[in-house]
Amino acid sequence: MAGSVAESLTLAVITSSSTPLLLLDGALVVLAVSGSFCTAFSLAPATIKGRPMASMGDGEWRLPQFGALLAATASGSAQVDSYEMELHRPGQDVRQLVVNARKLAYDDPQNIRLLVAVADVTASRQAEKLREAMIHEKGILLQEVQHRVANSLQIIASVLLQSAKRVQSDETRTHLYDAHQRVMSVAAVQKQLAASRLGDVELRTYFTDLCRSISASMIRDHDQLSLALTVDDSVTSADVSVSLGLIVTELIINALKHAYPGHRKGVIRVDYRAEGGGWTLSVGDDGVGMPQDKASKQAGLGTSIIEALSRQLGAIVAVMPGNPGTTVSIIRKA
Repeated sequence: MAGSVAESLTLAVITSSSTPLLLLDGALVVLAVSGSFCTAFSLAPATIKGRPMASMGDGEWRLPQFGALLAATASGSAQVDSYEMELHRPGQDVRQLVVNARKLAYDDPQNIRLLVAVADVTASRQAEKLREAMIHEKGILLQEVQHRVANSLQIIASVLLQSAKRVQSDETRTHLYDAHQRVMSVAAVQKQLAASRLGDVELRTYFTDLCRSISASMIRDHDQLSLALTVDDSVTSADVSVSLGLIVTELIINALKHAYPGHRKGVIRVDYRAEGGGWTLSVGDDGVGMPQDKASKQAGLGTSIIEALSRQLGAIVAVMPGNPGTTVSIIRKA
């Protein structure tokens, strides 16, 4: 009696469920079906109840692998968890389904009951594919933009260099060479950001590749001048890495221009370390040190760029004389 009441309650719950449900016996014959199942798959309840599940509709549910899984679940040797399958119906689009099945616990082992829930995930799968396609398309467009930016920077740098060689004024030539170096520094940063793509940037790899690019494009004699790098395991956002990369290139440019007159030899050292939520970026040289005359101490374009970028990062700039040389530190406190 208790079993009969329990089964009657189960039938009532299944019939009224908003989730597409089937109740099967051990032979996979349909004992009950929810109205939502019939609506979802365009089936009439009267044509389903009392018939094998495989015969529903026009035979589209006659899937040997799916039937074997249900039979194994009914025997207690398996269960169906988020099983994905395609439903092919004549004259209709293919539907993507996710099926879950459980054997119900009843006192009578001879009357096996199997509860099957079917979810149509076609729309979500299509949306996911569309999203992936859009991401792929944006990735291709981004690569094209990066390629064009790189080409444009190379053209600008070449024009500036050729112009510097043609002008008669030493002052104008110096300004053009400065502009050329800055275009090259932006090109170096752009190249590394293109390689790192989006998301977080591992600074050791980023700075290593950046300094390699700067060294290749701006240092003519590597036996005379070289770059040395010490970076911890820090990771930061792409936006912050842009500013850090530009600061590094500007500081290296300043060292190359001012620290080693008369073909002096030396090493420019780049150091980055984070601690307790703060970080310090330092670029130091072993050159001639800071100028003593007032005119030479006036801030140039490079210094202005460094100060502006540091403010943007919430950091301060500290200039310290070395023995020999000069070290400029960008310090962001926790």
